[in-house]
Parts: sequence; structure tokens; C-alpha cells
Amino acid sequence: MRSIRARLILILMGSTGLVWLLAVGWIYLSTQAEVERVLDARLMEAARMVNSLLSDHRIEVGLEENAARKAMGEFELSNRPYERQLSCQIWTLEGSLVGRSENAPEAQLTEIQDGFSETEVGGERWRVFTVENEVLGVRVMVGDSLQIRDSLVSDVIKGLVVPALLILPFLAGVILVSVRRGLSPLSDMAETLSTRAANDLRPLEAASLPKEIAPAVNALNGLFKRVEDARDRERSFTAFAAHELKTPLAGVKTQAQIALASDDPTVHANALRQITMGVDRTSRLVKQLLDLTALEANDSEPTLQPVSARALMRSVAAELPLPQGAARLSVEADGEGADRVLVEPHFLSLALRNLIENALNHAPETTGVVCRVEKANGGVRLVVEDRGPGIPEAELSQVVEKFVRGRNRSATGSGLGLAIAQAAMARMGGTLALENRDGGGLRAILTVRKAEAAA
Repeated sequence: MRSIRARLILILMGSTGLVWLLAVGWIYLSTQAEVERVLDARLMEAARMVNSLLSDHRIEVGLEENAARKAMGEFELSNRPYERQLSCQIWTLEGSLVGRSENAPEAQLTEIQDGFSETEVGGERWRVFTVENEVLGVRVMVGDSLQIRDSLVSDVIKGLVVPALLILPFLAGVILVSVRRGLSPLSDMAETLSTRAANDLRPLEAASLPKEIAPAVNALNGLFKRVEDARDRERSFTAFAAHELKTPLAGVKTQAQIALASDDPTVHANALRQITMGVDRTSRLVKQLLDLTALEANDSEPTLQPVSARALMRSVAAELPLPQGAARLSVEADGEGADRVLVEPHFLSLALRNLIENALNHAPETTGVVCRVEKANGGVRLVVEDRGPGIPEAELSQVVEKFVRGRNRSATGSGLGLAIAQAAMARMGGTLALENRDGGGLRAILTVRKAEAAA
């Protein structure tokens, strides 16, 4: 059942009906016990009263049966419901009936000589209390029909159940109205959302809502905020990407026009070199855009596996498209077995490639780029160092943002390399730190978990 309203109605009506049934059962049992106690007390009092009257000679033993019946009729109650169910018999100790009330059976009510007992006489069950009078030589038996007792209890229960059954439809209507009014905030919220425009991501008002609905509204407002932030990032990303792509494409077009307009071979060669550089820059920018989009769009958990950081560094260095890259790169490690890390290889490769390309683009041709694997507290550090101009201290926290390029920018950069490295490390639980080296240059530090420690 997918309807909360229907579920609540069924639960409330079912639980209410169950409570009514349990209440009726409890009242029935308690009423029956109380009626039994009261009627037993009345039996006892009636038997003792008749015995007292016999002892006081207000009823003479030995009278004829009709006379005795007439005398005992003086102690019977008026003929109203439940007032003539008592029957009285007087028997001698030898077993002769010497008196009985008008409605009493002729057969002996019980064989028990004294106290309470239950018997069946003439197909009818009786509850009997017996008092033995040894002085007069008689037994007084006062009996109560169990059928009449059961009728009394049944009438009491009917008096409770019938009003309850009449109230149930009214109670069902109250439950329906209450559930509908209780769920009205959800209906109002749904109506508000249905009338909104697609680009309206304002948060919903949660202050006046019931506290049970407030968590869902707060979560929905959080979703609106994340969607709005994502849209802002997409707008900024699209604007910056269009700007960054426009510049190299315009340069390529300009160099092509120069080559077409000139007959000088030197101008032709220079224009072709510029076109090649522009195409390389555009190709790298497109590749970085695709990498960044893949990192931000992929919500699945990364598959971490143990790899050799030094081998991964060497593999990335070997794949770099720059011809002079391998000759100017060196990969070092603290020792054998110290470079095993638990990472997503693709993410770590993205981070390393962008860091190494960034270092190669900024490092002077006379200096090299050093990649080093170091031990750290509970982890491993992958360090990429160059002897370039470095980054001003005020810009260190900003250059990891997309399309942010510092003052010491290179001609081929686009401001995405450090952002890709930052996003890749965040996806697999690592960190990226940037610091300037003493004597000039930049040090980029990737900190990841050690494979043995993680296991």
C-alpha cells in the first residue's frame, strides 16, 4: 500500500477496533467475576436469613408443604427482572423436604451438606449455598440459576457493545477528517512545488511546518541548494571553457590567415609552428575538460586497490606527450616496499599527470622535475618538485580552483591542472598540498593511504 493516508486510516481504525474488542472482553470478564461475587454473597445472606428465621421460630418446621411454601413466600422479593431467580429448600437431616419456595424445584438442589456447590437439577444448572442447622435438624438450601446469571452478564455487555457499535461510524468519520487535516501540510507543499517554475530553487518555508515534516523539507531545501550550486558551477564552467577555447582557436585562425597571406617560407614555417602549438593547447584543454567533467559527474565509490606509487609515476612520465619530458624527469623513492599505496589508479594517474605537466610547463629548460615517493605518518607522500617561478603565497589557496591562473602563468596553461588534481585526490580520500621551495620553485604533495596500513 503506497498511500500514507490509507495506511494511517487502516492503522487507526484497526487499532481502535482492537482496543474496543479488548475493552469489551475485559469488561465482560470483570463484570462476570463481580456479578458472581455479589450473587454468591446474596446466596449466603439469604440462606443465613432463612436459617435465622427458623431458629427464631418465625417459620415452623414440620408444616405441610403448602403451608411452608406460603410462609416462605413472605421472604421472596417482588416479581421484577432478576429478583425471583432465588429458590429455597428446607430439608431434614434424614432427607425429607419440609419446605420450599414457590419457584424451587422439588428435587434436592445439592448433596453438599454445607457451603457452596454447583449442581444440575432437571436439566438446569444451579449455584447453591447450604446451611446446616443441627439444633433443628434441618438444612437450608438457597440456589441461584446460572442461566439467569449468564443472562444478566450478557445484558450488561449488550448495554456496552450496542452504543460502541453505534459510535464506530462516527469515530471512523472523525479519523478520516483528522488524517486528512493532519496530512494537509504535505498537500500544501506538493501544490506549492507543482506551481513553481523549473528554475525556481528557492528554499521552502519550514518554520511553520510540523516537526515531523520539517526534516523532509530541510532535506529538500538542501537538495535545492546543491542543485543551485551545481548549476552555478556549470554556468561558470561553460563560460570559462568557452573563453579558454576561444583564445587558442582565434590564434590558430590568425596564424592560418598569416600563412595564406604571405609568400615568405619563413613566415609560413613560423605560422605552422604557432598553429601546431595552438592545436596542442586546445587538445590539452579539451582533454582536461573531459577529465574534470568525468571526475565531477561520477558519483560511484572509487575502487581502491594497492599499487606501486613509483611504478605509477614512471608510467605517467613515460606517457607524457612532451618529447623532452622523460629526459627532464626523475623518479625517486625512500626504499623498496615503501611505495605501496591504496588508491584508485586512474584518479592518481590523472593527478600525477597534471602535476607533472604543470611542473614541466613552468620549469626552466636548464632544470629538471623531480618526482619522489616518501614515507609519511600512516601514509605515503608523492612529491612533484620544479625550479620554476613558484606561486605567490596569497594565491596558493586559489590556484586549485577551476580556470584560476596565477601571476606566474605559462603560455600553454589553462588553469585546470591543479583543479583536476584536487578533485581526483578528494574522490579517493587523499589530499593535495602546495608549497614554495626554498630558492624558488613549487612543491606539490599528494598524500594517500599506505596499502599495508589500510589493510
